[in-house]
Amino acid sequence: MPNAEYAVVQTNLRTGAVVTTLPVTGLSYVETLNAAGDATVGMPLFAPEADAGSLTPGGSGLVVLRDGEPVWGGVLWGASADLGEGVLTLNASGYHSYYGRRYLDAKAGYKRKSTDQAVLLREWIGYANANGGIGTDTSTITNTGRVRTRSWSFYEFKCIAEAIDEMADDITGFDFRYESFWHTQGSRVGHHFRISQRGSLSFPQLEHRANCNATNVSYDGTQLTTHAYAFGADLGSGAKPYASSSNPALDTPRMVSVATYSDTKTTASLIPKAAAIATLGRKPIGVPTLTLYPGFSPSQFIPGAVGTVVVDSGGYVALLDEFVITERRVDVDTTGGETVSLSLASREAFIANPS
Repeated sequence: MPNAEYAVVQTNLRTGAVVTTLPVTGLSYVETLNAAGDATVGMPLFAPEADAGSLTPGGSGLVVLRDGEPVWGGVLWGASADLGEGVLTLNASGYHSYYGRRYLDAKAGYKRKSTDQAVLLREWIGYANANGGIGTDTSTITNTGRVRTRSWSFYEFKCIAEAIDEMADDITGFDFRYESFWHTQGSRVGHHFRISQRGSLSFPQLEHRANCNATNVSYDGTQLTTHAYAFGADLGSGAKPYASSSNPALDTPRMVSVATYSDTKTTASLIPKAAAIATLGRKPIGVPTLTLYPGFSPSQFIPGAVGTVVVDSGGYVALLDEFVITERRVDVDTTGGETVSLSLASREAFIANPS
């Protein structure tokens, strides 16, 4: 199978307009479940495209093309020049990192009661778009039938990325990602904000030494929880709303997990958060890291997707279970050869039945 053809284009962060194609000498890009992910791009320091007046951290976008199609996009946040080696290294994070710099800062504040999750997402991102944003497309966000109540005053200055993260983390939450696409072929790149129900995406079965190599398997019991508590904001008298959940079948000594959500003011909003903490703590989390054999496309392995992994190496490691992709990393060499690595975690810890 021939190697994929990769390119990286610089874009105007506000409009998505393509500025130039960069002369890439090294490339890796990472997609992380419900997070920004990142990309590292190397290029010649003295190339004409290395223009400090145009290629600006915080003002430029970077989009990775695979065989001409956008597969990753984000914000150029940093650049490092190695004068001795003549290399400029660009460091970018996915579009979600931009929303870490945006706030619900309207003077009237923000208040919605029993509103569909999707409506809230469209409103938060729409607010950013209408006030100097990056044009994130929300047309693919369809209503979920799951309602939430959210209320923040102007003085709370709620971060939009944080609001999205917290709602996604609820037990009846969702997975989200930003998907780049050609808005105008060859000249302008757009990006969708997409959500999906947990466990609704899948990836092909992977088996150690058959179609992948299990490079590492670790086990983490630090999140085991028999009793989970989620506390909200101080209501002014020292009292706080709270919710709790438990795992009565967990055969361990009592283990308590506590989280505080300082901007959550109702018990109803805390119930799904406590349930999510308890769900994460049902069993030790097995975390295999796999490197795929050639023949797969990275697009077959979207963070949040569920699939079966088989690892039987003898001794301590024997896995035959369903796992969720938490991170996908693609390293590209100078010939376009790809090395695709996956980090995974037990499906049990990340997929909860809707309540």
